[in-house]
This record gives sequence, structure tokens and C-alpha cells, in this order.
Amino acid sequence: MRIGVLTSGGDCPGLNAVIRALVRKTEKVHGGTVLGFRDAWRGVLEDDFEVLDIERCRGILPRGGTILGTSRIQPYQFPDGVERVAEAQKRHQLDGFVVIGGDGSLGAARDLMADGVACIGVPKTIDNDISATELTFGFDTAVHVATSAIDRLHTTAEAHDRVMVVEVMGRHTGHIAVRAGLAGGATLTLIPEVPFQIEEICAALTLRHSGNRFASILVVAEGAQPAAGSMKTAEYEVDRFGHERLGGIGQVLASEIEGRTGMETRVTTLGYIQRGGTPTAFDRILATRFGVAAADAAAEGDWGKMVALQADTICRVDLNAAVSHPKRVDLDFYEQVVAPFFAG
Repeated sequence: MRIGVLTSGGDCPGLNAVIRALVRKTEKVHGGTVLGFRDAWRGVLEDDFEVLDIERCRGILPRGGTILGTSRIQPYQFPDGVERVAEAQKRHQLDGFVVIGGDGSLGAARDLMADGVACIGVPKTIDNDISATELTFGFDTAVHVATSAIDRLHTTAEAHDRVMVVEVMGRHTGHIAVRAGLAGGATLTLIPEVPFQIEEICAALTLRHSGNRFASILVVAEGAQPAAGSMKTAEYEVDRFGHERLGGIGQVLASEIEGRTGMETRVTTLGYIQRGGTPTAFDRILATRFGVAAADAAAEGDWGKMVALQADTICRVDLNAAVSHPKRVDLDFYEQVVAPFFAG
């Protein structure tokens, strides 16, 4: 068995753990070989790769980032991209590719399957927004980082009687914001799934102040939006791959709150710190389980699938189901568990 592996899209903690597990299971159990392609599909298109073995993967389990590098380049961005990928598969005598990526990367893997290129998907995103899997590695680490930041901001908010706005990642879903906000004891948590009213936010903060609660923490996902007409937000830029460059809602909120209430308000944008550093034990274990499962699927020739976590069991789901829609925050959980703690 010969398989290619690549890490595609944004980086996140746990990528190296997947690579390590995939290589170890392929080499030790299935007697196969793994080729690692650098910078995602760029490496496939430009024949930039290395042979990965157990020795090469020693010591990478706790490391953030990815030893293969990553990019957002996809074969379908080039007129002959699919043909070049198919040629690379034939040239290196690969049974197929293991694609470690988010919804965009897994969508490309699904399309490549339809075009005759064998792929297996491994879900990767700190946003935890891939359907068909309960959790993605990197999410737990991101929540821990955000929660730690909120814990630290409580003390400075209390020292200065300030409102602290904490902006976390979450382009279209608020999983990080909800979990970190709840774990960190946030006053309010705003997510993309529920448009907010700036008047209601200011009223809640004013009520706290009237009860001598002068320090408040507001957690907001980067993709959170106000209800239509409630306040003006900045226009988003678009990167060269067509993705919105989000970020900035925290600063807009801080300015609105201070202007409307007179409360001293500061903003902290966590940004890429949520992607970096050492993965938590949970993420290392989940990533390892995914890597092992991907190796087994390849050995069985079960292409066109994504490995997933369901009911604490690793399973395989069709790539079509995996990328059919983003996994949103459970609004019952948000309303029944998170909301009751708001502004308390």
C-alpha cells in the first residue's frame, strides 16, 4: 500500500498527531509507505514531497502546526489541476490520498473522488463546524486558550471596572465562543447563529452596573452579526481564495458600548493564538484515533469516506454527508444552558 498525505487549509493543533498515527499504522501494521506532500495540494501539483517513516515522525506528537506545511491551494483553481493530481497519483503508484482539512478541503476531496482520484478525508478545524462528526481536533485546544484568556481578563476588568470584549474565532459558527464563554464565566456571549441587538447588550450591562457589578466580560465570535439595522459594522475584505477576512466585530462592539453607555471598554482579539501551540491531551488522542482510522480505511480500499467521531466511536461517513452543511451551535443548548448565565 502506498498513500499520499497532505494538510490543507488553516493550521490547527493536532495535525502532526494525525500524520504520526497514519504513518505508524501504515508502516507497522499494513506494511505500506506514506508520501507527505508539502503545502497541501501545491506539493502534489509541483511534485514536492518527502517519504514519511516512523523515524521522521518521532517527537512530533506534541508539536503544533504541521511538518508538511499547509496552504489553501486546491486543484480546481487550475484548468489542468485534476489531471496533474491524477498524474501524480499514477507516477508515485499511490492507492490514494489522505486529505486532512476543513470543509473546503474535504469538498475538494469529494469532487476529486467523482473525477477518479481516490481520497479519504480527516476532519480538521478549530471551529468544530464539520457535520457528521461530533468533534474535530484543535477545537478543544482553542477552547482552552480562549478560556485561559477570559480567566486572565476577569482580574484586569475588575481592577479597572471595565467592560472587556473578547473576540474569538468562529467564521460561521460560535462553538468556540459558546464553550469558552460558559467555561470562563462570561457576562454575555454572541455567536453568528443568533443576531444580536446592541440596545439589549447595553441594557444588560447597565443593569449590572446598577447592581454594583462594574466589571463585565463579553465574548464574541468573529462572525457574529447585529440584527438588521441595530448598528453598522465594517465591510469585510475577501482574500485571494474568496474567503471573507473576518475580525473587527470586537472593536466595533467596544466602541458602540462605550459610546452608548459611557462605560470604559477594551477589546482583546485572540486571533491566531487559538491555532498555535501544543495540542491538549484530548486533541492529541482524537487526532491519533483519526490517523489510525484513516490508515485502516486506506488499507481496506474504503475511499470516498471521512473518518468521524460519533458517540465516542470512530466511524466512517461518506464525504458527501461530511460537507453537506456546516454544523451550527445547538440553539437549545445556547438558550437553555448558556443564556441563563448572561449578565448575572
